[in-house]
Order: sequence, then structure tokens, then C-alpha cells
Amino acid sequence: MVSDRGLEVLRVIVQDYVASREPVGSKSIVERHSFGVSAATIRSDMAQLEEEDLITAPHTSSGRVPTDKGYRLFVNQLADLRPLSAAQRHAIEAFLGESTDLDDVLARTVRLLSQLTHQVALVQYPTLGRSRIRHVELVPLNQVRLMTVLITDTGRVEQRMVDVPMGIDEEFLGELRTRINGELAGLVLKDAAEQLEALAESFEPHRRPLVEVVASSLGEQVIASRHDKLLMAGTANLARTEDDFSGSIYPVLEAIEEQVTLLRLFSEMEQEMGGIAVRIGRENESFGLGEASVLSSGYAGASGELARLGVLGPTRMDYSSNMTAVRAVARYLSRLLSEN
Repeated sequence: MVSDRGLEVLRVIVQDYVASREPVGSKSIVERHSFGVSAATIRSDMAQLEEEDLITAPHTSSGRVPTDKGYRLFVNQLADLRPLSAAQRHAIEAFLGESTDLDDVLARTVRLLSQLTHQVALVQYPTLGRSRIRHVELVPLNQVRLMTVLITDTGRVEQRMVDVPMGIDEEFLGELRTRINGELAGLVLKDAAEQLEALAESFEPHRRPLVEVVASSLGEQVIASRHDKLLMAGTANLARTEDDFSGSIYPVLEAIEEQVTLLRLFSEMEQEMGGIAVRIGRENESFGLGEASVLSSGYAGASGELARLGVLGPTRMDYSSNMTAVRAVARYLSRLLSEN
């Protein structure tokens, strides 16, 4: 059983090691923090922490560093969620408030979160299984090329360029646009996909080649909108912390490139303190991220569908500040999407 002072010693070891990346010794703790006891007493507390596998000696020096178990105890019992500064809150509102659509707001979200935390930022698109089609637009670009635009009720916009070898009849294209919107608007994506498969059969034979091209393009856009998707920013931050990973950061880079892996990890994370979920080090081993920590929080899309955003980095990270940033960005993103 760790004493209250032992927990405070663990707190300062975590904080000092995160700040300096240098193992923390009893002498530096006594000099830098007001415990009111001798270095020998602090050494005794550190010995108890080491027995509990909360800290360890990376080499023969007298300094100690936190273990994964130590970081977990710090997060569970010691890490206070500090509020963002007024300047940080204003930066979030100003930067995200300039977004034009869902793709833009999520792209801005990962860039902002990466800048706030100096970690790899991740954001999952809202689950679109229940999304409905709001509008379809067919835009002729020239006589043999057009752009198909699919807009969902969540604000997701999918665009495709389509070559039309048989040529474009703009009058008929307008009729086709009206017909498609009449049949698809308001349908959930799954039902829309089924409608598109049979669309060409209801037209006269000489019209079917163009209808099939358009329906095929829109069908691919519907499928793309239904699939889970993850945006990422700040991967270069891993290079800055490469020394925090034993051997090489390439296994971590390979793991984060696998969107399916990260989406599965997100799905397993349960919100803990303050609406934040935290997975530390060995807790992520089955995902190839045994030396990384992942923080995440949920946010709500425009139609109330849930998704997650978060950050990934080495276990030596500023958990308090990063948890605060993740929670704040998630809450603002939910509010912004609900207003649109």
C-alpha cells in the first residue's frame, strides 16, 4: 500500500520526468519540491514505489522513471484536468469556426489538436450507417466529363470526377438530377445504394449508358460514406520523441498507418475520468502500440451519431494538459456540429 506522501512523490517523479526526460533522484526531489523531509526519507518512499512496480531504474544511476503502472496510477488518482487558458479556448473557437463543411472541420480539428498537444492527433468520422442523403448534384465540366456530388445530412460531402465517353446531354442531365434527388433524398445510405443499382433499368435504352455511369459513381460515393474513416495529423511529432521508444519508432508508424487497427482500439476505449479514455503502454500491446499511450474522448455528429477523437504519443507525455485539450476540443466540436 503506497502512502499519501508516496503518491505525491510519484506525482513529482512523473511531472519532472515528463518535463526533462531525465531520471529523477531523491536529491533533486528534495531540492525542487517542498516535502519537508530528508532525502533519506524520500529514498525510502521511492523504494516502496519501486517495490510496487510504479517506478524503475533505467540504468545504474540513482534516478528513477515511471513505469506503465506508475503512469496509470498517476492518471487514475493524481492527474487533475486543468482548464484551458482563455487564449487556447479562443484559438479553438476561431480556428474551427472558420470551417466550411464536415471534411474541413475534421481536418482542422486534427491539425489544431496536434498543435495543442504536440502529439499525433486522430479524429474518427461520425458513424454514418444511419446517415441519410440530403442532396445529389451533377455538374457538367465539359462535353465528356462531369462531377457527381453527394451530400449527407451529417454534412459529409463526397465528390467524384466522371468521364462520359458517350457525351453529355445537359437537358437530360438536369432531368436525371431531379429524378435522382426525388428518389434518393431522405434515404439512409444502405437503401440509397440499392436504389442506385436498379436506377438505369427504369430509363429508355439509349439513356442507360449515361445513367449507369452516374449511378456507378454515386454508388461508390455512398459506399465511401458508409465506411468508418480516420483523419490524422502530427505524425512528425513522433520523430521529436523518437528517443522515448526503445529501438525504433517504425513499429509505431506501421501501427498508426493501419486505420482498421486504430478504429478497433478506439472502439474498445471506454470513457473514464472527465469523459476521457486513456490507454497506456502495455495496455495497447495487442495493437502494436506497447510503448505508446492513447487518449480519446467522444463527440457527437450533426445527427447525434457518436465518434471519437484523441491523441497518440509516447508514454512519457503531459497527461493532464493533453487530456484537457482532448476533452475541450471534443466538446467544442460537438457544439459546432450540432449548430450546423
